Amino acid sequence: MLNCVIIEDEFPAREELKYFINNNNNFQINKEFENPIDALKYIEGNNIDVVFLDINMPELDGMSLGKIIHRFNKNIKLVFITAYKDFAIDAFEIKAFDYILKPYSEERIIKVLNNLVEELNKNDNENLIKDFNIKKITVNLDSKMVVLSTDDILYIEADEKETHIFTASNMYTSKLKISQLENILSENIFFRGHRSYIVNIDKIVEVEPWFNGTYILKVSNCNFKIPVSRNKVKELKEILTIK
Repeated sequence: MLNCVIIEDEFPAREELKYFINNNNNFQINKEFENPIDALKYIEGNNIDVVFLDINMPELDGMSLGKIIHRFNKNIKLVFITAYKDFAIDAFEIKAFDYILKPYSEERIIKVLNNLVEELNKNDNENLIKDFNIKKITVNLDSKMVVLSTDDILYIEADEKETHIFTASNMYTSKLKISQLENILSENIFFRGHRSYIVNIDKIVEVEPWFNGTYILKVSNCNFKIPVSRNKVKELKEILTIK
């Protein structure tokens, strides 16, 4: 069940939206608001999955409210429902899930609700995979399939058609994409600091400053140095308590 909030100062529009949401068993309307300030206070103190919000509202417009919500909880899905198409670019800059123009059709609303369920279920499944704390994965070495302990992995490198997995003694391959391996491996042990590399945090022995404020990582029993993208530097510093 997905917990949702409606923020809409026009009663007829709010009632119509409620009708469609209540006909979908995957949603529960926790609260509805005319006032965006009251809505913000509620959302900050409750577990909300989806917010449906208008843009043209008193005291605080929906776009400003959406930016605030996105800032303190990026997991909340924002669906703007408005008569104004001019704000669509602004909405997607804060990663709004969807932007629906009034008057909307039943088909359009149902499609958005189904997409929300699919997206949030996918996220739950990915989190469930992580919670299993997988300790072994099956990889390829020449013509053999090898069961590899994740503790032995030094780092992972994305290639065009396959993924390379390095240990102290061998390089293995996998048909899984690097993003799929990222979802499988524990985020407490493995860090994806670059779009092409995942590194075992426990194997890092040196951090070297590189150009433009980035870093390269040296891992144990390996001469290769793993780059860290600039947009991942802050996360790396938090993980390794770099000041």
